[in-house]
Order: sequence, then structure tokens, then C-alpha cells
Amino acid sequence: MFKSIQWKLVMMFVLLVISVIIVVGIYLSSSVTSFYHDDFKKKMDRVFNNDDIDFSGAAVSTDQLDKVLKSFIGMLGIDTYRNYFILNPLGGVYQSSNMELAGDLEYTPNMIRAMRGKKTVDVKNNKDYMDYAIPIMERGKTKFIIYIRDEKNDLNEMTSELFNIILKALAVGLGVSMIMGYFLSSTITIPIASLTKKAEKMAAGDFEQMLEAKSDDEIGKLTNTFNYMASELKHTLEEIASEKNKAETILLNMTDGVMAFNVDGTLIHANPVSRNILNIQTFDDKEANFDEFFKSLNADISIGELIYLDNNKTLEREIEINDVHLKASFAAFKVEKEKVGGVVVVLQDITEQQKLDAARREFVANVSHELRTPLTSIKSYAETLLDGALDDRETAVSFLKVVNNESDRMTRLVKDLLILSRLGDKQVQWNKTYFSMKKLIDEVVEKLTLSAKHRKHRLTFTLVSSLPDIYGDRDRIEQVLKNIVSNAIKYTPDGGEISIFAGCVYNEVYVKIKDSGIGIPKEDLSRIFERFYRVDKARSREMGGTGLGLAIAKEIVLAHNGTLSIDSELDKGTEVTIKIPVA
Repeated sequence: MFKSIQWKLVMMFVLLVISVIIVVGIYLSSSVTSFYHDDFKKKMDRVFNNDDIDFSGAAVSTDQLDKVLKSFIGMLGIDTYRNYFILNPLGGVYQSSNMELAGDLEYTPNMIRAMRGKKTVDVKNNKDYMDYAIPIMERGKTKFIIYIRDEKNDLNEMTSELFNIILKALAVGLGVSMIMGYFLSSTITIPIASLTKKAEKMAAGDFEQMLEAKSDDEIGKLTNTFNYMASELKHTLEEIASEKNKAETILLNMTDGVMAFNVDGTLIHANPVSRNILNIQTFDDKEANFDEFFKSLNADISIGELIYLDNNKTLEREIEINDVHLKASFAAFKVEKEKVGGVVVVLQDITEQQKLDAARREFVANVSHELRTPLTSIKSYAETLLDGALDDRETAVSFLKVVNNESDRMTRLVKDLLILSRLGDKQVQWNKTYFSMKKLIDEVVEKLTLSAKHRKHRLTFTLVSSLPDIYGDRDRIEQVLKNIVSNAIKYTPDGGEISIFAGCVYNEVYVKIKDSGIGIPKEDLSRIFERFYRVDKARSREMGGTGLGLAIAKEIVLAHNGTLSIDSELDKGTEVTIKIPVA
């Protein structure tokens, strides 16, 4: 019970009252005693130190001296408990106001000083009485001693009564202090108890209830401060929860895998992407151990070298799992200012990046090869002309035609590369308008009919359904159609058939170009739209192709939110389908 602040406050009030009563009692008792002593001394001094009163003249005999003293009984306060004595120089009693006490006298310091002829000035002592002694001198010697003795009965009675009053005051003060202390402490402890309950609810996650401040004192301010703290804590926890949710959402939805291990190497987090990348859905203790896990992936790294990494330093390793290339970045994270909490591993799938790098290297090699071939021919024929062939006009003209053709081939190659570059960088200036797809197909067929007849092909166009106008760059769409139809003419043996069908289905305009040509092997279909990719490289170069036509065509169709697909079978022909949405 006494561990409670309320009872501690009550006990403090009680102890305070006891202390005050004791101090006041001691002070009053001391003051009453001092007053009684001083009053006794003043009365004695008023009689015996008065120059108008001469006791030496009455000191002829003890009777005369006794008569004089009796005349001053009132001034001396002689009563039952205060008596005077006339003593001889040796302390013997001649006369007294109460001779029954004569036998009880004892030598006191005041009496001894009077025997020596000295007047008493100190009436206080530690005994049960007060005394005062005056020597009556004659011829320089002590003749009589007037001795006054007070038994302190009045003082004792007054002190006893004062003590009783103090005890009563103490009892009343204790009762009042306990009652007031209880109620006063309740004004402090009840709000504290409410704050305690509120704090317990806050610890359980309830921040909704607010305490009412019933006063403007420190408790009221504490209550308002507590309410403010609860509100701010709720806001802070909501922000923390929001940030945690953001972090969890990011970790769950990011394309990179994230794993976290503590300093012992135990897995503490792995997002779904990391589990999918590693093809592991659950981890047991053995699989989750950092060193063993990454050792099984042939990654030369241990957690020991990571937890001592400098700040903001990372280690990177490349890992290959089932033809999937991963870049793993390792970094230590801290839970306190200088204490390392563990290691974070970020797994990034770089398979496509490596494929792109390989494609880029292949593209550079192809460009270099495609440019080197005509340059070699041009240089060879130019050197031959310089060596003397220029004099032979027929040979010179033939050589210059070859140089001119190779130059045109280089021009087409550079032009196609520029187009592809602009398409890839979204730098092409599109001139989009509404136009008729039927008219465009008719014009393409008309322009390529002569080439088809030259190869004895039968080129036809069939309108399956009515074609609405589409919104796009007419010249670029024409370029796509001409490229595909020209390819059909080139790769179809003489006397073949090339058919064009067009219609509109589900708000899309489609154009199909079908030929009876040499076809494309299935293994080459997936790469047919790659830059510089040719099924028959030698034959393609002979026909003047750059290997970029289909790549350009697909980029143009994609820029119009359309699709371009090819279906082919070797030695049976090819079917190309173009679909463009109607605006």
C-alpha cells in the first residue's frame, strides 16, 4: 500500500505535521521556560538590585531582616512553591517563609557564590528548582545570605498543560493532514492513474481515446501534453506503418530480388522475386544459411567479409542458374550507429541485358561486315582501274558500274540504319493524316506489277471487306507494303503467285501478303525481324538486300500501334499479316 504515490504523499503530510508540531512544541516549551526564568530573575533583581532598598541596614538581626523580606513577599512572588531563606555565611538556616523545607536545602552554585560575597546573576539550572542568592555584607564579610528558592511547580504545570495542548493539536493535525493529504493526493494520483491506463491502451495500439484536462495546473498541462504525445505518436506510427507498407510493396513488386541475412547468416527476408529467380519457394535452415547457400551457387563470397565492409561499399558477383544470368550485389546494413545488423543481397536478372549486349556486338559486326564488303569491292575495282584497266573503255565502264552499284548499296545501308536509329530513338517526324488503305494498296500493286511481270509472277489484290480510312503516316505504311511485297517477288521462283488480301475485323484493318515462294525455316522465324538477319545471306546480298527491311517495317507498324506477323513453311511459301487499328 505504501508503495503508492497517494499514500506516500499522505505520509509526507503526516510527517510534515508531526515535524511542525514537534518544532512548535519545543519552541513553546523553551519559550515558556525562558519566560519563567526571566520573570523570576526580574522579580529578584527588582528587589535586590534596587538602590532605594537597603537590606544592610536591616541586617542587625535575623528578625528584622525577616520582617523586611516579608514586606516584599508580593514583589518576590513568595508562595507555597517559592520561599525565602535567611542563611548564615556557612549556609545554615536562620529564618524561612517555610521552615519545613530548611532541612532539604543543599548547596547550590548560587549559594556558594553568595558565601563568597558575590551577587548571583544566573537563575537557570538543570535541576527541579530555581534559586537566587544575595549576600548581606558587613565590614567586607558576608553576614547573612538571602536565598530564594522556587520549586518550578507552576512551570511544570504550565509545561504539562502545554504538552497536553500540543498532543491534542498533533492528533487533530494528523487527522486533518491525513484527510487533506488523501484528497489532495487524489487530485494528483487519479489523473496519473488515468494516464497509466491510457498508456497501457497506447501500448496495446489504441490511440483514439483522449483524456480530459480538468485543471490548468501542472497535472492539466501533463494531461494535455500526454494527449498531444498520443496524437503525435499515432501520427508517427501511421507514417512508419505507411513507410513500412511502401517498403513492403516496393519489395514485393520490384523486378529485382531482395534477400536479407542477419550476422549469423540466417535468412530473415526474401521477396517473391528472389524466390522465383532462384526457383526456390521455401527455405529451410540449411538452405537459408548465407555461406552454404551462395557456395552452392558458386559465388565466391562469405558473410564474414561483408559485415566488415566500409560504409556504402558493395561487392558484386555474377551467378548463373539454369541459363539465367544474375548480378548479385552484396552490402551490409546497420541497425544502430556502428552496429552491423546483417547483409542485404540484391539479385538482378541480366539475362536480357547480356542478350542485348550480344545482339549489339553482333549488330556492330554485321554493320562492319556489310560496309566492308562494298568498300572492298570499290577499292579492288578502283585499284584495278588505276593499274591500267582505265585504258580499256569497255572494262573501265564495267568496273565503274560495279563501283556505282556498291556505292548505291552502301547508301541504302546507311539510309536504312539512319531510319532504324531514328525509329528506335523516337526521333522520326510522323506526317499522320487520314487516308484510304484500299487506294494505297492499289498504288503499291500498280507500282510493283512491272517487277512481278518481269519474274512472270501473278500479283493479285482481293478486297475481303470494305476498308475504313485509317490515321497514320501514308508514306511510311507504303514503305512497309512495298518492302513486304518486294520480298515476296524476290524470294518467289519465276512463275509464282503473290496474293494480297485486305479487310477490316474488330476495328482493325488487316493486310495479308501471301506468296508461293521458298519459305522460311521454323528455326529462323523467331529471328526474322532482327537487324541484318538473313535466312540465305549469299542470296540476299545478290538481290541487293540490306537485311534491315523487315526490322524497319516492324518498327513502323509498332509506331502505329499495330502488329506485324509472319507465318511460313519451307518450300511452300510465306504469309505476312499487317494489322493497324482504325482511328
